[in-house]
Amino acid sequence: MALFVKNLQTVDGLISNLYKGISAEEMTKKIIDLMEQQGYNVTNDQYGNLILEKGSRIKRLLLGAFVTYFKFSVTMAPGVDGELTVNIFQQSSGMSGGLIGMNQIKTELARLNFLFSNI
Repeated sequence: MALFVKNLQTVDGLISNLYKGISAEEMTKKIIDLMEQQGYNVTNDQYGNLILEKGSRIKRLLLGAFVTYFKFSVTMAPGVDGELTVNIFQQSSGMSGGLIGMNQIKTELARLNFLFSNI
C-alpha cells in the first residue's frame, strides 16, 4: 500500500512530499531500509532527522567528477489527520566535481524524488 499522497514542492535542492497513515518512527525505518539498499550510509541524528551520505568527500575533492559523493538531509514534520511531511534537502553542491558534479547531484535528487514517491 502506497503511503505517498502528493509532492508539495520541488525546487533546486529541496523535495517536499506528503504522506498519510504513517508515523515518523515508521517512516524513519522505511527510509533507512530503502536508502541502505541504495548504498547510502544513513545517520539518524534525532527524532525524524536523517543524514544520507554516499561515497567519499575526500576522494571527490581530489578526483572531482570521477568519484561519486552525495549528501542529503531528511526532516519529518507530523501534520493534522495522520499526515507526515518529509523534506529532502541537498547538502552537497557538487561543485568539487565541476559542472558534471553539479549535474550528478541534480540527477540523484530527481532519482530520490522518484524513490520517495513510491514509499
